[in-house]
Amino acid sequence: MSDTVSAHLDGNRLANALVSGIHRVIDEQDFLNRINVFPVADGDTGTNLSLSLGTALPILVAPGDKHLGTMLASLADALLDSSRGNSGAIVAQFFQGMSDSAGELSRFTTYTFGKAAMLGSDYAHDALSDPQEGTILSVISAFAASLQYQANKAGGDDFRSVMKNAMIQVEQALANTTEQLAVLKKAGVVDAGAKGFVILLTGMTEYILHGRIAPEPDLSLLFSEELSFNITTDGAESNYRYCTECIVTGANIDRRKLREALDELGDSLVLAGTRRKAKIHIHVDEPEKVFGIGRQFGELSAEKADDMHRQFASSHNDVRHFAVITDSAADIADEDMERLDIHMVPCRIQFGDRGYLDKISISTEAFFAELETNPNHPSTSQPAPGDFRRQYQFLASHFSDVISISLTAQASGAFQAAVAAAGRVNAPGRISVIDSRNASTGQGLLAVFAAECAVAGSTVDDTLQAIESLIPKTLTFALAKDLRFAVQGGRIPRYIKVIADLLRLTPVIRTFEDGRIATAGFLFGRRKRLEKFARYIARKSSTGELLIVAIAHAVCLDDSVELARLLRKKIPNIQRLITTDLGTALGVHGGPGMLMVTTQPVRPIPASAS
Repeated sequence: MSDTVSAHLDGNRLANALVSGIHRVIDEQDFLNRINVFPVADGDTGTNLSLSLGTALPILVAPGDKHLGTMLASLADALLDSSRGNSGAIVAQFFQGMSDSAGELSRFTTYTFGKAAMLGSDYAHDALSDPQEGTILSVISAFAASLQYQANKAGGDDFRSVMKNAMIQVEQALANTTEQLAVLKKAGVVDAGAKGFVILLTGMTEYILHGRIAPEPDLSLLFSEELSFNITTDGAESNYRYCTECIVTGANIDRRKLREALDELGDSLVLAGTRRKAKIHIHVDEPEKVFGIGRQFGELSAEKADDMHRQFASSHNDVRHFAVITDSAADIADEDMERLDIHMVPCRIQFGDRGYLDKISISTEAFFAELETNPNHPSTSQPAPGDFRRQYQFLASHFSDVISISLTAQASGAFQAAVAAAGRVNAPGRISVIDSRNASTGQGLLAVFAAECAVAGSTVDDTLQAIESLIPKTLTFALAKDLRFAVQGGRIPRYIKVIADLLRLTPVIRTFEDGRIATAGFLFGRRKRLEKFARYIARKSSTGELLIVAIAHAVCLDDSVELARLLRKKIPNIQRLITTDLGTALGVHGGPGMLMVTTQPVRPIPASAS
């Protein structure tokens, strides 16, 4: 390396150094996941850092000369948008400080580099409500302090010696983290976030000392929008349920007031960014409260809420041979979700310019209230492939098999999105995506059956075969009280509603064996509609077999209770009857008062594999 290189770091050389460091972090992500126990034992630090830093690579490897200040500004903005988890948000804020310090500089001397690192350290500390030593903050502080100290003494103008000496202080600070936090000492590990930052600096130092960029690792993981591993080592389960993130964009965001508003909601708060754009990361029980506060300060985007409790339970399960996941179009009773540890990928709901995560950031009651009052009829969309892949990646890293039950492909792109996501997972577990050819409670009962098989210790192959035989026998029927919502959503022409109202007809909608959801007949007259609906279901479902029946209602509990009574009277062979809330997938077209009923024959659980 020439004397010129040793004396300064321009945009091109800093870009190469960062590429070398990022390559090392991505290559070591599995190790970082394994040692992650703080602040929550969610085993995702390596993946979060890889995803956060990986989005900077296109900026850093782009052809052409790079102006230092301009490149750092672009880098800081990209890292803020892509940051994942505590460590990712802290690193993003560190580089925001570096960028603000660099300003219009075209190159760093050791003095200006140390000054930038110190401001980055200050920014990183300011991002946390309760900064703690023994974390990534400790190694960032040690790095910045060493650079600044060396730049102010004789001989401190050579980047090679400055970085080499700084790494000695950084490694010592990393080793100290084991003693600084009790949870790290108990587990016998260093802090994962701190180790990740040291790996980044190690790769950078390798380039500065020897001019070598660390080899490019497998970058396939970075093609996902958002992924996370979770819970791969012993540690504490969070007191809060959802790891919640979003980006707030505004003209003049008051980050102090935003932090104060968020502080009372949960823990592990990291608030990174600038007055134009802020990234929120926090662990809470009610994600919608976080999103609601964010909307008060600007436009919201990139909302995410991961169920850490369910991930913790799954990763510590050593009995089941496979995991079960479905999308939120499935309507499943809460007790079954908890009892059977069924995972769920939320669909997206949009009222005008305001979006929600189905069943996470908006409840069914709130959804139907909004449906009645909001002049904007909502649109619903299946989860993006990245939403599926993030959860598939986690489950397939903890289970040898994953069964995913999707909303019928005839009505949604959820099945195709799930298949696409499954094909891009690079974890060892096998993912089997099943088109339920059903919806709502029908899709839900199939997921419940799969989960019952998992709990019983059935093999995945026997379970898949049993599900396929059960799909055509799982019958779902719907009765809408008011057709105006289907008209507003463009599902039926307005004239159909006019004719139905004129003749006092109520259409019965059902799922068909090929997965279609369509009108199957009409009930004549509006009187005794529940009795007529029960009679219709009994006629279509009565085969003499024992049945499981699931009823979902759109904020009409009394009607569901009465319908349950009538069904038990007309179908004496009901073994189990479940009542739950109707979700948005079909509720958006049926509106308040809609009733959904699924009948499914009772099938024996396949024998245990043991």
